[in-house]
Amino acid sequence: MLTAKEEVKKILDHLPDDVGYEDIQYHIYVREKIERGLADVQHGNVISQEEVEKRMSRWLGQ
Repeated sequence: MLTAKEEVKKILDHLPDDVGYEDIQYHIYVREKIERGLADVQHGNVISQEEVEKRMSRWLGQ
């Protein structure tokens, strides 16, 4: 598994040379969210589609 620094270097290597700071931050942010999601799946921190639909219907008042 790569370190955070290595992951950022990998991201930077794949971006165009004229990329701005906001685009760099966005790509790092997305990568972090993906990593957190994958870790949640590995640890069983997930809910079913049915549960999501039930919660959404309560939040939306349906």
